[in-house]
Amino acid sequence: MSKKDTKQKILDAAEVLFAEQGFSETSLRLITSAADVNLASVNYHFGSKKDLIKAVMDRYLSLFMPGTDEALKRLLAEPAITLHQVFDCFVAPLMALSRIKRRGPEIFLQLLGRGYIDNQGFLRWFIVNHYGEVLEHFTLAIHKAAPELSSADVFWRLHFTLGTVVFTMASSEALRDIARTDFNEEIDVEGLVRKVIPYLASGVGAKPC
Repeated sequence: MSKKDTKQKILDAAEVLFAEQGFSETSLRLITSAADVNLASVNYHFGSKKDLIKAVMDRYLSLFMPGTDEALKRLLAEPAITLHQVFDCFVAPLMALSRIKRRGPEIFLQLLGRGYIDNQGFLRWFIVNHYGEVLEHFTLAIHKAAPELSSADVFWRLHFTLGTVVFTMASSEALRDIARTDFNEEIDVEGLVRKVIPYLASGVGAKPC
């Protein structure tokens, strides 16, 4: 097996375990067992568990963030924008993650949610330092679409937004089965994402108390 194949096996095993069990609960021993490699291989390719986590995330972020940034910059050039349009900027880049894995969009959002649930501060530091400009454009777009919101309002509402999106994507197969069985509605992953956007836009844009 080539070094490239070994590295890929480790990434594939790690992302599944991280998404299902969380970063804190997934040991390197569990990953090496699932990948059928030895611990020395993980140390050779990644150096540490934290670096492995960053590599797993960046496989998706390196595709998702540039596409999102291009969409946000185009939107910010418009004279007036809505929150619905802001969230629409994420749809195509998110769906593009299926090029990495068939369930790439769901896996990515589960991993992102795990980063917050498991309180992985170093991961947030990594994202801010590598993709801070994208986050800044997103924040600018939110404030342009809803200037009445304070920075604290935006923080809390985006926190709740992430929770909603992660839960929705983690339950995507069950939700699509319910839609098919109870409402005779066939819906794919992109359709599910587009269904949640009006809810998110309304929640983020709700009048402050």
